[in-house]
Amino acid sequence: MPMTVRDVLELPALQQAGPRVLAGRDRLDAPVRWVHVAEIPEIADLLRGGELVLTTGIGLPPDDDGLRRWIDGLAAVGVAGVVVELGRRFGGTLPAGLVEHARSRNLPLIALRREMRFVAVTEVVHSVIVEEQTADLLAKDEIHRIFTELSVEGAEPRQVLREVTRLSRRPAVLENLAHQVLAYETGPLTAEELLDRWETRSRAVEVPSGTGYEPRSGWLVTSVEARGNRWGRLVLLCDQEPPARTRVLLERAASTIALNQLVARDSSSVERQARSSLLLSIVNHSAPTRDVALRARGLGVVLEQRLLLGVVVRRRRPAPGTGADGNANRRALLDAVETAVRECGLAALAGDVDEAAGGTGVTLLVALDETGSDEAALGSLSAALTRAGHRAGADVVVAAGSVVRTLDLARRSLVEAAQVADATVHTAEPRPFYRLHDVRLRGLLYLLRDDVRLQTFVERELGPLLSYDQRHGTNHVALLETYLVEGRNKRRAADAMSLSRSALYQRLELIERVLGVDLDSSERRLSLHVALTARDVMRAGGPEPPG
Repeated sequence: MPMTVRDVLELPALQQAGPRVLAGRDRLDAPVRWVHVAEIPEIADLLRGGELVLTTGIGLPPDDDGLRRWIDGLAAVGVAGVVVELGRRFGGTLPAGLVEHARSRNLPLIALRREMRFVAVTEVVHSVIVEEQTADLLAKDEIHRIFTELSVEGAEPRQVLREVTRLSRRPAVLENLAHQVLAYETGPLTAEELLDRWETRSRAVEVPSGTGYEPRSGWLVTSVEARGNRWGRLVLLCDQEPPARTRVLLERAASTIALNQLVARDSSSVERQARSSLLLSIVNHSAPTRDVALRARGLGVVLEQRLLLGVVVRRRRPAPGTGADGNANRRALLDAVETAVRECGLAALAGDVDEAAGGTGVTLLVALDETGSDEAALGSLSAALTRAGHRAGADVVVAAGSVVRTLDLARRSLVEAAQVADATVHTAEPRPFYRLHDVRLRGLLYLLRDDVRLQTFVERELGPLLSYDQRHGTNHVALLETYLVEGRNKRRAADAMSLSRSALYQRLELIERVLGVDLDSSERRLSLHVALTARDVMRAGGPEPPG
């Protein structure tokens, strides 16, 4: 921090001179930019403000009017204070008129009762000031280096704020224009202390465009904008007005965030990144429940004392395209989901968490009050998505987990919703939305499709017949599946396969010989039917099963 008038008065050289503050006591914390020794009345014309003036008074005007003009000139230019050594001009006390006028201008006026070598003060103060200026230049150089690297790396807002807090040792918050918290670093505070009633507190703090400090709240605020469009604010909580280097730090951080968002325009916005990050922390259990609740509240969604419902929305037929096209398709689906959430009036967090889990859809955590119906919420969400289908680019599947009553159980509902979505993408029955009880056998087999035990089961049940078809170029596996799907109705099965009934009988007998089974056994038929269904699911969801 810059040296102040109070700091100078506490120097040993000044303390030995017996300083006595006669005026401007409440301005002793004013910063001292330089120390100037002056013995002429016109000294104000040579100053720029922030100087501490040292004088014996021998060259000052002899009359009270002249002394008052001298004080007026110093106050007008904005000097930090005036130190007068008694003895040579004024004897043991300063003129009362001089003191009163200094008090009226609230200008710090200090009398030294004993003689002092002025050079002993100027050397120390100027040395400290030069060191401070050097440190300031080094700090600004470090700020430039760090934030240039963050810009090149395309760092996310949370990384930028982490550096702001490390360099300033103060809490930092990035908010949007709705005063919702997008990212934060707590510094020495707890998350509760930092984010408590954030929106209310933030709305009460108004600073001009650009960068400004509000003493009442202790907030240093700068706008985050790109290409003339202001979309948020960066806030640094300070216990006193910060030095110039801190303002530079905050402004450079805001520029880095804005620049990285311009470069990453094909990716999610900062708001979407914040919501996705929060959802991911719930799925991964990477943040304490209390912190999750505070961050969600900062984003405008209350999760405490609510019924929580995990939902995953995916395209039933994934839209084509990779790279930029794939990003556009993903954004189109997220746009449609966010629009549907707003139309339904739902309180929900929505983000790209499904992609991190290997899916291609959008994940939501819906917060309902105690009187809210999860079935009604899902129905209205599905209807709204249907209306927005032209924007999403394809029809979608809405999959939901179970309702949970506490935030620490929200992960279970989100994971269950993803599992239901995995299963229902390959479910034939069209429904407005799907729950766990809707996935049935085909859904269960899809969830188990990568299990080696299921693959071994399919090979054990169907392997010989698959090998026979491959060697002879026949389609007995398809005939067996048709026969079982038709409920063993030979006439319908023969018609479906375009075979005569006698030909069907012959092929069923061959199937029994090849597999070594009796198709009149209900248990064997069930086992074969499950194996055929599992094979279909595995072929639809990934590589071919063995055989």
